[in-house]
Formats: sequence, C-alpha cells, structure tokens
Amino acid sequence: MAQAHSSKRNPQGRGGQNGQRPQAHRKPAGGPRGDASRKPRPRASRKPHPAADPARPPREAFLPVSRADMETRGWEQCDFVYVCGDAYVDHPSFGMSIITRTLEAHGFKVGVICQPDWHDPASITVLGEPRLAFLVSAGNMDSMVNHYTVAKRRRGKDFYTPGGVMGARPDHACVVYSNLIRRTYKHAAIVLGGIEASLRRLAHYDYWSDSLKRSILLDSGADLVLYGMGEKSIVEVAEALDSGLPIDQVTWICGSVCKAHSLDEVYDYDLLPSFDELRADRLNYARSFAVQYRNMDSVTAHRLVEPYPADNLFVVQNPPQPPLTTPELDAVYELPYARAWHPDYDAAGGVPAFDFDEVRFSIAANRGCFGECSFCAITFHQGRVLQVRSHQSIMEEARALTADPHFKGYITDVGGPTANFGRPACDKQAARGVCSNRRCMWPTLCKNMVVEEDSYAELLRDLRQLPGVKKVFVRSGVRFDYTLADKSDKFLEELVNHHVSGQLRLAPEHVSDTVLAAMGKPPRAVYDAFCRRFEQVTRRAGKEQYVVPYLISSHPGSTMKEAVELAEAVRDMGYMPEQVQDFYPTPSTMSTCMYYTGVDPRNMQPIYVPRDPHEKAMQRALIQYRKPENWRLVNEALHKAGRTDLIGFGEKCLIRPYPPKEKDERGRGPRGKRRTSRR
Repeated sequence: MAQAHSSKRNPQGRGGQNGQRPQAHRKPAGGPRGDASRKPRPRASRKPHPAADPARPPREAFLPVSRADMETRGWEQCDFVYVCGDAYVDHPSFGMSIITRTLEAHGFKVGVICQPDWHDPASITVLGEPRLAFLVSAGNMDSMVNHYTVAKRRRGKDFYTPGGVMGARPDHACVVYSNLIRRTYKHAAIVLGGIEASLRRLAHYDYWSDSLKRSILLDSGADLVLYGMGEKSIVEVAEALDSGLPIDQVTWICGSVCKAHSLDEVYDYDLLPSFDELRADRLNYARSFAVQYRNMDSVTAHRLVEPYPADNLFVVQNPPQPPLTTPELDAVYELPYARAWHPDYDAAGGVPAFDFDEVRFSIAANRGCFGECSFCAITFHQGRVLQVRSHQSIMEEARALTADPHFKGYITDVGGPTANFGRPACDKQAARGVCSNRRCMWPTLCKNMVVEEDSYAELLRDLRQLPGVKKVFVRSGVRFDYTLADKSDKFLEELVNHHVSGQLRLAPEHVSDTVLAAMGKPPRAVYDAFCRRFEQVTRRAGKEQYVVPYLISSHPGSTMKEAVELAEAVRDMGYMPEQVQDFYPTPSTMSTCMYYTGVDPRNMQPIYVPRDPHEKAMQRALIQYRKPENWRLVNEALHKAGRTDLIGFGEKCLIRPYPPKEKDERGRGPRGKRRTSRR
C-alpha cells in the first residue's frame, strides 16, 4: 500500500519528496530535471469539455466510489476501502491506482473514497465497512508539502484536487483520516501507506511545527504502516487477512512497521534510541537516522526497534521488501488502468495534475536511485537498487499512448528518479545487497560501478521511430557525472540530437564543493567538465544548445560565503535563474537530519545550518541578484560576507552602490519614459 507511483517530481515544484519524492514522491513519488521548466504548467486545452468527450472511459472502467457502483458490480461489501487525499485518477503515475489495481488483479474487491470530508464521519461510510481493512494514504504528495511552501505560506492551488481547489484534504492527512475511521469503525483494521506514511514511519523531524514527532503509527491509531513501494507488501497483507489472521498478528511482512507491547517475540533486531532519548538530545536522532539509513536494503537490513516508554510500546520496522524484478515491474504497469480521472470530476474540469502533459503522456521506465542526493527521500522510500522495465513493455505503453485521441505526438518523459540509470549500480547488489558503509557515486563513482547508457539511448531511438510519435523528451533527472563516466557518447549524442530543445536542464544544485559534499553531489569540476563535453557534442551536431542549472539555496553547509560563491557562478554563466528552490526540510532525508541536528549523520561532524528566515532570504536573493527588488537583500548579504568588492560598477560586480529607481504604477521611470526590457 505504500506509495508506488511514477517517481517524477510533483507538479507543485520540487517538494523534496520525490518526491518527494513523492515521495514523493515519490513516485515519492516525486519532477523534471531534463528539458523542462522547474514548475510545469498545464497546456491550454484544445479538447472538448470532458463530459462531451466520446473518448472518455465509462464509469464502469473505474473502481467503485459509491454504493450504486458496488451494486452495479453485484457487490454487497468491499474487501478493502482505499481512502486517499488525492482525487481519483486511474493512472500508474498515481500510487493509489497501482495499489488498488494490484489488489484487484489478485482477486480482491476494492472500493475508493477520495478526499472525504474529515469533519463529517458519514463521508467515510459511503462504501460501508470493508471485510478486511481500510487502506489510507495522503496521496502522491505529503499533505504538508502539498499545502505549504518552504516559507510555510499556504499554497493557492492543489493540483491533485478537481479544479485545483485548495482545502479538500486536511494537514497531516494520514493521521486525520485514520482517526476518523477509528472513531467510526472502532474495530476495523487500518493500514497506512504512501509517501507521507512511509517517511514518517519512525520518529521524525516535522519542519512545520519545528518539533520531533512520534511514529505516524502511534498518532494515527492505525494498525500497520507499509513503507516503500508497496505492491508485494499489500498482497501479502491482503492474503494474511483473507486467511483469517487478525491485523495485530500480521507482524512479519517485509516493508511494514507494526506495534509491539513487548520484545519477547521480536527477533534479530537493532535497538534504536527511545523517543524520550531522541527528544532529550538531538545528536541521538542523528545517530538513529544513520542506523536507519544503513538498513534500507532488503539483503543486508536488520529489523529496527524504536521504544516509546511513555506509551509502553515498541515500534518495529521490518526489513524492506526485495526490489521488483523486471517481469514484476512490467506487470504493474500493464494493469488495466482507465488512464483518466474519474467522471465525477468532469464538471470541475478534471484534475490538474493529470492534465499536465508531463504526467499524462509520460512513461515510467525505472524506479529506485543509487544517486543518493542528501535532500531527496527516494533512497529512504524506493531504495538504492534500480528496478527497470523491459524495452518491450515500455514500447507497448508508448503504442497505447499513440492511440489516445488527445495524444499530439509528444512523449513528455521516459524515465524515473534518474532517467539515464538503466541497470543496478553493480552486479554484486543482487546477491550481496548495497554497501552499507559507502555510496555508489559520492565522493566519486565507485570503481565497481557498471556505467551503461546505450540501452537507454536505443530505447529513446526506438520510441521516436514509432508511427505517431513526433518527439520524445527526457524530463526526468539526468545524472551528468554518470554520463561523463560513460566511455561512449552514444547516449549524449542521442540526447543532443533528438531530445533537447535548446536547453538541457541539469541539477548541479550548487557550485561550492563544501555544500555539494553535504548534498552528496559531485564536485563542481565534474559539472564543468560535463558542460564542456555537452558543448563539444552540440557543436559536432551543428546545434546551438545550452545547459541550464537547477540551484538550491540555504542548504545545510551553505554560509553566506558559499552563497556569494554561487552568485558569482551565476554571474559568470550570464544567466539568472527564473526560479530558485530554497532547501525544504521534508521528513526522513539526510539533509533534514542535518537541518534539525546541526551535524552530518554520516560522520557526526557539526555543519552550518541557515535557519533564520532573513538569512535564507538573503541567500536566495543572491542567486537572483539582477532582480531590482532584491537589491537591498543582496547589498546586506555582501556586507555581511565581507564582499563589498562586488558592489560597484566593475565587470565582476553584482550590484551598483545605490538601489535601482523604482517604477511607477504604469511602469515609467523617473523621467516619465516607459521602461522596456533589453534583450
């Protein structure tokens, strides 16, 4: 039941889950790093109103959402009722759809309640009490990331709600929904999953309340949490419950977290610091997180136990599920999805998240990531072992896309968390698991890594040659250090010649090696070397194309000195980023642990953390120093950093010694002349 969506970033920007990633994102689910803008926007629709669209799947193509739907199928009771914070979109980019269709494929009757009114207990009763369990998820995004910006301001739109209306789900949706169910059906089994539950399965730092929170299992009153990608876990839970076992005896499932009143029957476990110890000393949280991080591989992971003395309980995390094999992953994406939002949303104009072409006409090719960026939750959610779909399965999905009457010839993405990863990092991982004491790609690429991008290049070539396909974009992340290590230029040539439209967006994230080390990213010299190689290949192709970087401000490790260094790099690029992402401390990332504890959990060494909102505003403004409205913040930042040499009229200066003249309401300068932008 845990999140199993396509792992592209969410349409609300880089929420840190997919992410989240997420999740999520994370699908964990959870955004573009290739030839795309940071915040995708819905295309202007040329199709008819959904209610009048003859290509719309009929209501019967979806799972039941009402008693009338159940009666149409001849059902008196559902086996499972899935309660979700997202609107119902039956597409494999949405975790709820993958889990419900997986259960359906194994013979279970599944109903869906999306975005119930959490103020009204009757909203949770529309399908009655399920025979086996309620399944609860906040949706493709963490509900708090969905609702709030990094500045903790309420967002204006919820892309996963019909019509984009904000406020259709509560904060901390998993906890609220689960408690609503528990008050209404006191003895029903409740299983949590999805990106929100997965990343809160043990004690975690909550940025929005600036506090340490207990495992979501305790605050929600649920019986079980399924973490990671949940296709295997949910089927095992379903079969156990169907055999007659009560939920409190389903304690052995890999990829699950359960409660225990004693440890008499818990075996082969590592004892983590208790919740009381975590609250008493933040360094204990850093130590605990480091242990959790080392136990995210299905081959090597131990069972983990987190005590809660005040509750006389133990929270027990079982080892992760093994990764799906290629045939298993193919089967997941070949389930009978309607590939549309539910017709109940037609009057509202549908669900914006699905109307993003980046979602609707994209193809998930892999999941998992061995890149391990510190600010990304994918390692903690999907794991480091890459899972890959077969070439044939992806081609079949592409052929199905070309049959969609709304398909205009553009496959908007083929990838996952990292597009150009097409196989596990090394051959030993299948039998011996991932290394617990070293990373695959940081500080340098492991000598055992097998760098192979030719198969992905061949896939892109075959896709663009399909009848009806005009262009294939690569909008998932492209890991440039991996490409740079490839002795063949086959993928890079394919990318340059056919899959970039002027700009290739990459994610170096920063230029300071100090900050990059904290991020788990390659040194700046690696990015610079890739840019030179990209330029060479582009020139050979007779094209004029550029690399455009994504950047993060205020990440742990970034003092004002590093922020100024980044601003100087932006100056030398001759490019001002239109969007800059402030570091967002979302649950269960390495960077969030640094933010909360002030130490790097990999070595327990102190690390500088910019927490003050004004300092964060200065660091962000430095990256966009050309904006007139940022002059005062940039001026203050340069004085604070002792870099007044960058204030003046010289070629290397960032700002002038005086603020720019302000325009009046009609955009006129001080002499009444209308100011126009200079290109």
